[in-house]
Amino acid sequence: MKKTYVTTMPDQAGAFLRASRLIAELGLNITRVSYNKAIDAHTLFIEVEGSRSGLEQATVRLAEIGCLQSDMGGGSVVLTEFRLRDVPGSVTAVLELIEQYGFNISYLSSQGNGTGWQLFKMGLFVERPERFSWFLEEASLLCPVRVIDYDKTEKILDNSIFYISFANELAGRMELPEERRMELVIDANRAMQLLDERGESFHKTFDYIRGFGEALARCRGDAFQPRVTGYDLGEDLHMVLIEPPCGSNTCVLRHQGRYLFIDTGYACYRREMLALFRRLLADFDTAPREALITHADVDHCGLLDLFDAVYLSRKSRDSLLMERTARGGFRERNPLHAPYIRICKALTAYQPASPEKLRVIAGVSTPQTVLLEESGRWSFGDLDFQVWEGQGGHLPGELVLIERQRRLVFTGDILVNIHGLTEEQAHYNHYAPYLMTSVDTDPALCALERKELRRVLGPGNWSVFGGHGPKMELQI
Repeated sequence: MKKTYVTTMPDQAGAFLRASRLIAELGLNITRVSYNKAIDAHTLFIEVEGSRSGLEQATVRLAEIGCLQSDMGGGSVVLTEFRLRDVPGSVTAVLELIEQYGFNISYLSSQGNGTGWQLFKMGLFVERPERFSWFLEEASLLCPVRVIDYDKTEKILDNSIFYISFANELAGRMELPEERRMELVIDANRAMQLLDERGESFHKTFDYIRGFGEALARCRGDAFQPRVTGYDLGEDLHMVLIEPPCGSNTCVLRHQGRYLFIDTGYACYRREMLALFRRLLADFDTAPREALITHADVDHCGLLDLFDAVYLSRKSRDSLLMERTARGGFRERNPLHAPYIRICKALTAYQPASPEKLRVIAGVSTPQTVLLEESGRWSFGDLDFQVWEGQGGHLPGELVLIERQRRLVFTGDILVNIHGLTEEQAHYNHYAPYLMTSVDTDPALCALERKELRRVLGPGNWSVFGGHGPKMELQI
């Protein structure tokens, strides 16, 4: 088994040597190392493989020599600007006040501009916001002072405690528990290292992770305003399409007091989605309700615990069950996708589905040899769906539901309406392709599946509901 240690190393020769000797003495193998002084001068990531008992001993020994980082704290770096007279010793009183409050200085920048004043910028690591407020009150008696916003893509202000500050910032926005913050640190580092090896800027990587987290947080509460569209499909058969600003669509089919939800969105929007369901569906809390997932991605499976049963392909069931193991599901077994998926799980408070609720309706566990294969039938009301399974271009286990009488198609993420996205949806959707290198497991294969889907559908006018974006009218 493997474990990643987040170690705090002194900025001096021999620090990594001591840790590596300790790990070797225990018969363990180092499988990944990541350290970049330009990002964080003291944080070294060491991934180690070995027996459970060996890893447990390594945890104890690394802690004993004082290099195991376990306290994420609650602080963040605040960039503060002091307007000081351009004379010798003008900054001394400010520094003394900073020392009195016990703030660590992580960044300094100042230069004269010929006006007799200097704008002195300092990055202060603050753990208690109320103390910083008191500090500002006292500092303002010494000189004009302000807290300034800054473009984090331009510079990393804190190169000694960057990872802690970065994780605390994102975790605070999404109200994450303390135990998930270290996971966030490790996976942000994995994403950075992966993209750095592909020639990408680490500044851009962290900015995209931060932007993804901010997009999720910005759309919570009253700001959660999905596009909602209703469709009458026949006698006592109605559908509502819910397009949230972030995450997958949810289609709700209603027939004779029974509900089927196709995909469910992110777990972090549980309160918002429940409020919406109860507003749209008066009997939501009492009526029988089931879910069907087109594939086992995090943004499609976040609310599966709300339903009495979850229908899916055999491979999707396999992937959801594998999420309970150390290696994770299909996405996490893809080295290019694993860091982003783990970040996504941490930020959205994702929990694996309960195995007893999963009901296989199509497919097998073995690899598929054709682009699209009819592998089952599914009925809801008088809708009679052909269930087709893709070869795995987007994700193994992906399903397409085809109702030929009404020319109605649910395609998951094999085919989505990119051009119909709202501005907010488009902004959210631009992060994953960069952080994952592609949202598809095999982009070329997925392109072939989209072409094959047109052949499978055949001539006619089709109403297509993809995993993201509004309905498409597809004429073949």
